[in-house]
Amino acid sequence: MKVIRKLIQIDEELCNGCGQCVPGCEEGALQIIDGKAKLVAEKYCDGLGACLGECPTGALKVIEVEADDFDPDAVKNLLKEQGRNVPDHMPSPESLRLDSTQPKVSSGCGCSGSKLQTFEPSPCRKANIPTEKGGEPGPSQLTHWPIQIRLVPAEAPFLKGADLLLTADCVAVSLPGYHERFLPGKKVLMGCPKFDDVDLYLQRLTEIFSISGIKSITVLEMEVPCCSNFSRIVAAAIKAANADIPAEKIIVKRTGEIKARTSLAQPVPL
Repeated sequence: MKVIRKLIQIDEELCNGCGQCVPGCEEGALQIIDGKAKLVAEKYCDGLGACLGECPTGALKVIEVEADDFDPDAVKNLLKEQGRNVPDHMPSPESLRLDSTQPKVSSGCGCSGSKLQTFEPSPCRKANIPTEKGGEPGPSQLTHWPIQIRLVPAEAPFLKGADLLLTADCVAVSLPGYHERFLPGKKVLMGCPKFDDVDLYLQRLTEIFSISGIKSITVLEMEVPCCSNFSRIVAAAIKAANADIPAEKIIVKRTGEIKARTSLAQPVPL
């Protein structure tokens, strides 16, 4: 059955046949054929883009197309044939389909929880949750709401002239002292480059960088392959906005240590 959904697209002119994307695809949907990466069949690809961060040339991207529906049972059989581990859980085909009647970009979800708010960090505003040693955690350093990229309009007042902290969702759980070390003095936006809409992120960040006068950007992302696309989206948005903004990328290990700090590299095609 053909449905509207996300699917991996491979630019053969950019592909150098290195094969790094093949093990990065958990569904086994990619193979090197005649020196180029190929999608074995549409039904094997979930379109979530875990393989994107493995490609050194930017030959892979996620697009929205009419394609064969994702088939978890076929993927399980394929992985068994390849001698690979079969995941315990896979996304359902229904969860991956797109409603073509809905607009691609929205500034918010329309619920009261996405209403723009600003507030001051306060030493008195502490969470009433004891730590393992019986004390209380430090005060929250958050100064605005909402924080999800897809919910924050480019014209949000708290973004004007801000030092921006762009955080992959998993970082805040993995990184000790996230609030104390990285939030003070910054406005934070969060998102997941694997499960969210890459095109929406690119459009929204381009708009923010074009009109908000952002002073600096810090990107916090995990070391896992599917997260590496986050900084590439940010770099592409800076270029699309023709903005001159100093930007730093910080990579966090699964175990919570800082793995690397570098200037944000020039973008490669998404």
